[in-house]
Amino acid sequence: MNYQETTNWMFNQLPMYQLQGASAYKEDLTNIKLLAAHLDNPQDQLKCIHVAGTNGKGSTSHMLASVLQEAGYKVGLYTSPHLKDFRERIKINGQEISEDFVCQFVAKHKSFFEANDMSFFEMSVGLAFDYFTSEKTDIAIIEVGLGGRLDATNIITPLISVITNIDLDHTQFLGNTPAAIAGEKAGIIKPHVPVIIGEYTSETQPVFMSKAKENEAPIYFASDLVTEVFPSDLIGDYQFHNKKTVQQTIAILNTQNKFKISDENLKNGLLQVVKNTGLQGRWQQLGENPKIICDTAHNKHGLAVVMKQIQKEIFENLHIVLGVVNDKDLDSILPLFPKNARYYFCSPNSSRGLSTEILNDAAKKHDLSGENYESVAHAFTAAKKNASKNDFIYVGGSTFVVAELPLG
Repeated sequence: MNYQETTNWMFNQLPMYQLQGASAYKEDLTNIKLLAAHLDNPQDQLKCIHVAGTNGKGSTSHMLASVLQEAGYKVGLYTSPHLKDFRERIKINGQEISEDFVCQFVAKHKSFFEANDMSFFEMSVGLAFDYFTSEKTDIAIIEVGLGGRLDATNIITPLISVITNIDLDHTQFLGNTPAAIAGEKAGIIKPHVPVIIGEYTSETQPVFMSKAKENEAPIYFASDLVTEVFPSDLIGDYQFHNKKTVQQTIAILNTQNKFKISDENLKNGLLQVVKNTGLQGRWQQLGENPKIICDTAHNKHGLAVVMKQIQKEIFENLHIVLGVVNDKDLDSILPLFPKNARYYFCSPNSSRGLSTEILNDAAKKHDLSGENYESVAHAFTAAKKNASKNDFIYVGGSTFVVAELPLG
């Protein structure tokens, strides 16, 4: 199979949360442990930082990778989901895994995948670990896919565990309270491995502290410990806490005598995240006059910060291109959106995309008005056509929506 055929096989034949939602979620680590053993446990040869959290784990992972690259290390980066191409998930020093490596890996192990009903995510994790080991990375940043305790990435023993924050998301898997979700995320805390907490609340802090104590793991609360926050080319307001998390993580990594990262490396890394890693879709500007911003924020916690940042902008009229997936709690997110905007409702091109009719009907209940469009592209084109040079266009609601934009 060529690359397109290989990735189509991965996407379509086997469970993939990004496309299917709940039916793709595995409730234990049996399969990934089986696959790891089949691959001779490549994860055991890796030095890693493990990153979990409801929001910000992607940005934090890319910031960490950028900083470590600036320090001269060969850095693996595993993240999800991707926007345009599967290979975005697996990079070394900002360079995507080659199509040939993906094809050869799948061809070599395809019969094993089929015989053992491996999920899309399990295959992807196995591929990343195998690739990073074969390429002899100095360190790999591994982002959790969903949750933590039962996530396929949770077979590593990292140098540091990182939990960015907790909010109500994926409650059908992780629990209905912040404490319950914190318990799932805290599942990445390992014996004697330092853990960095980005943000906490009175509900989540005791959960983290209890799990850390149980594992005799040193715990650090970045929001309390980091006083000076360095600037970054990632300019979304929500990056404030992510930068603190990164700075605290690097400070602890420097104490382990395995790595040496200077303040200059740290500052340069934070300023060069997009250049060094290729990260897209985080308060990303796509145009000016009118100013166009897209962002992958998709839950209450993330969207609340983004909506506040929009209100800081200076504009005459606000245009919002909005689409979501079908498991989204609309009554929790729609009240966050401004009423004084013109909406362009669309459905992302995914089996999980929520119909524009349902989205529009729900929006009306919250006094949000606009028109339906048959695709993200049509909605985006209409917004640009209707906006004057002093207006502001925001595109978001889902990673899938941003994925369909011309990101450059």
